[in-house]
Amino acid sequence: MLTKAFIPYGGYYSTPFARWQGTLANENAITLGTETSRRWLADKKWDAKMFDYLILGITVGQPKMFYGGPWAAALIGATDTPGLLISQACSTSTTGVFQAAVGIETGLFENCYTLAVDRCSNGPHTVWPNPMGPGGQVTSENWVMDHFNLDPWGGTAMIQTAENVAAAFGLSREQCDAVALRRYEQYKEALANDRAFQKRYMYAVEVKVSRKKTLLLEADEGVMETTAEGLAGLRPVLPDGKITFGSQTHPADGNCAVIVTTREKARDLSTDPKAEIRVVSYGYHRAKKAHMAMAVVPAAQMALEKAGIGVGDVDVIKTHNPFAANDVYMADQMKIDVNGFNNYGSSLIFGHPQAPTAARLIIEGIEETVMKGGGYMLFTGCAAGDTGAALVLKIG
Repeated sequence: MLTKAFIPYGGYYSTPFARWQGTLANENAITLGTETSRRWLADKKWDAKMFDYLILGITVGQPKMFYGGPWAAALIGATDTPGLLISQACSTSTTGVFQAAVGIETGLFENCYTLAVDRCSNGPHTVWPNPMGPGGQVTSENWVMDHFNLDPWGGTAMIQTAENVAAAFGLSREQCDAVALRRYEQYKEALANDRAFQKRYMYAVEVKVSRKKTLLLEADEGVMETTAEGLAGLRPVLPDGKITFGSQTHPADGNCAVIVTTREKARDLSTDPKAEIRVVSYGYHRAKKAHMAMAVVPAAQMALEKAGIGVGDVDVIKTHNPFAANDVYMADQMKIDVNGFNNYGSSLIFGHPQAPTAARLIIEGIEETVMKGGGYMLFTGCAAGDTGAALVLKIG
């Protein structure tokens, strides 16, 4: 259990998530994320030089990524601040926040900026030398599509891992469709009253179209209207499967940031000092081969155990659910109501830009918990390689 690491209330943001091959498709995720952070910090009237460390989370290669951490720190204005680059698929920002918290807990850091950026659009191609190949032909790899379609250890596409869990535990097509519809209805609640909930944390992203023209993306792009009839009419993605394109997430682009600091600094930076946010614990797990959805439960249970609480003590639960089967499985295993968590949105609906996904869900969980008057918030989610990671925060 951690006792010294805090997140200032309002010390975070998420951009809207843009649809695959949409508005952000041609932007370098690192420079776009740092430009957004720089604007956000300026609006807050915060000097980036106050950060003594930066953790950059990214999973899809971008130009100059080799210099990622220190380059990102310099670009936000923290020119004397070192930085670290981490990449852990969908768990990237979960682990980034935790690593920042460990740095605060041990006294290594005093004020850490965790920035998560990714662009699934226009995924890069890596070309590897292959001098022994026929005619010296190169070996190539698409960072996005190849990785979605094949886990080199599991030997399957990511969607197959969800189908494996659905088959092993008797999850039905109807259950998956029902959860997808429920998650869409929950997302629409975040749009009520002129997007009042999203405006608590969402920060617009600017895209320079030309020297004189700048495009402002202020709301999520690519969310599909969902109905029971529409879901029922879709074919499974895989033959005889339970998952359709309506009950799985879609790749996206975006960025998020979370400040992790000491209690004293958090109080100074917080827009509401009464809303104290403490990073309490972290959990992780690796499920059996090609059963990724199973990892979310033991990861959550580990985080809860380290926090000294049970799932019944948790006030808000958010999950990274690339497939509806993940939430159905988790609810069944943890004996909770599948309709009672992921209020106001989930990655199943608003998309999955990899590194920033968990950060946005954690941020939404903070805001929902504050609205409820405080309590414990649990985030858990799966990640490539049949892994999962979870985080418990105490708010108020």
